[in-house]
Amino acid sequence: MFQFKQFSVEQDKCAMKIGTDSVLLGAWTPIYNNPFSVLDIGTGTGILSLMLAQRTSAEQIDALEIDENAYEQCVENFENSPWGDRLFCFHAGLDEFIEEPEDEYDLIISNPPFFSEDYFTGNEQRDQARFQDALPFEHLIEAVDLLLSENGIFAVIIPYKEEKKFLDLAFEAELYPMKITHTKGTATSEIKRSLMAFSRNKTEDFPIDELIIEISRHNYTPEYIALTKDFYLKM
Repeated sequence: MFQFKQFSVEQDKCAMKIGTDSVLLGAWTPIYNNPFSVLDIGTGTGILSLMLAQRTSAEQIDALEIDENAYEQCVENFENSPWGDRLFCFHAGLDEFIEEPEDEYDLIISNPPFFSEDYFTGNEQRDQARFQDALPFEHLIEAVDLLLSENGIFAVIIPYKEEKKFLDLAFEAELYPMKITHTKGTATSEIKRSLMAFSRNKTEDFPIDELIIEISRHNYTPEYIALTKDFYLKM
C-alpha cells in the first residue's frame, strides 16, 4: 500500500507501480478552469483521479483502464477513498470508449505508456502498461480532440525526447500548449520528462520552466516539496 496524506493506494495487482511521474502530473496539472468533469486516460491504480479528487471540486471524475487487474484495483482504491461518490472507472480501451462518446470533459489527464523502444519484457501485462503501442500518442490526441470541452485543459507527462513529436501532433489537432515544465532529477542531470498542458485557445507566449527534483539523494528541492507537500506524508 502507498499511503498519501488524504488517501491510500493499493497497487499489488498493477503492472505499473506509483512513481514520481504520476505524482508530478497530478500535483502540477492546471485546474484554474475549475473543472466540473475530469477524464483520466490509462488510470492504472487510479492515482491521478484520486489526486484530482483531492485538488478539485469536480463532480464527475471518470477513469479509463484496459487491464482487468488494474481496473479491479482502481475500483477498490476509489471505493476506499473519501471521494468514492465522485469517482468512476470504466473497464475499456480508449478506442472503445470514444466510439460513442457521451460527455465532454473540462480536464483530461494522462500518464501514457511511452516506451518506444522495439523490445518487450515478455510480461504481457507490464508490456501493455509500459509500451507506447498500447496507447500511441496519435490515438491519445485524437481522443482528446474529440472529448475535450471548449474551455478544457489537457495535461500529460511524456519523455522529453518525445516533446517535439507530441507538440506537432497536438498542433495538427488544434490543441495548443499553455504551459510546459521540464523536469530533471538533479541540477546536473539531463532533462528527463516534459509536463505539458494544452487548450483549444492558441497562446503565442506561454511559460516554459524547469523543475529539479533533488539536490542530493532524498534531499528534495524547495520547488519539488512545494509542489507535492499536499500529498506525500514526509514532505
